[in-house]
Amino acid sequence: MRHIIAIRDLSREEIDGILDDAQGIQARSYDPSALEGKLLGLLFFEPSTRTRMSFAAAMARLGGNFLSVDSVEASSMAKGETLADTIRVVSRYVDAIVLRHPKEGAARLASEFAHVPVINAGDGAGQHPSQTLLDLFTIRQSMPLGGIHVGLLGDLRYGRTAHSLAHALSLYNVTIHTITPKGLELPAGLATELRDAGTEVIEHDDLASAIPGLDVLYVTRIQRERFPDSASYFKVASSYQVTPELLTGVRDHFIVLHPLPRLNEIDPRVDRLPCARYFEQAANGIPVRMAMLLRVMT
Repeated sequence: MRHIIAIRDLSREEIDGILDDAQGIQARSYDPSALEGKLLGLLFFEPSTRTRMSFAAAMARLGGNFLSVDSVEASSMAKGETLADTIRVVSRYVDAIVLRHPKEGAARLASEFAHVPVINAGDGAGQHPSQTLLDLFTIRQSMPLGGIHVGLLGDLRYGRTAHSLAHALSLYNVTIHTITPKGLELPAGLATELRDAGTEVIEHDDLASAIPGLDVLYVTRIQRERFPDSASYFKVASSYQVTPELLTGVRDHFIVLHPLPRLNEIDPRVDRLPCARYFEQAANGIPVRMAMLLRVMT
């Protein structure tokens, strides 16, 4: 049994293996009955569109089926049942569990009580490994991963997608550039961990001056749901926006990514530019999550 809880649990070789599998799947080289007779449990105690639907689609495309709980209110947790007991029960119904939960560490806890593999689909401000794998897959479609310059823009304090991606990029000799509103910087512990691992982390105060040196710009939204109060959120809301004007003179292979949903941090006019890859990025969730399901369920 193999859980996928955090990207740091995977070696570079394992990550490359999943990305290679996803590439084959995207080229229609897979068995559509590989998971026939298998059941996947989707436990989503926090809102989701792309992650939940792409895991469900991935399971269906492999011939399997799924059971789902879409909110705390729709489960016995609303009656006071612990997450541990929920996992103990559900893991006896299904062959693997995909869990999204608002509390950091919930997926790790679930893996300790589950009788089947657990995939972390996002735990608060913690980790989101399946998103990171599809992010890497999308970058790899445009350029080799090794030695590139990646800018992380936005909420890097609470953004679990940025945390997971930063860990993964550290395996590929990538230079990480951070551009954040004040107070939303990359957590000091994570920045230290990256630098101790030999990753260069460069902090920028200005987006316009950072963009010309980047190969990838990874944009994140300001996550209102992670802030302790509305006042803290409104201090930084709408503090940056990527526009076509900012993207003049970028490198030929430069791409813009976003884990979505977006608010106003990317001007809709950017959608028409060849560097805008965030909708392709979302579509890549299907082959990547198919590859992940095959890894843990076969």
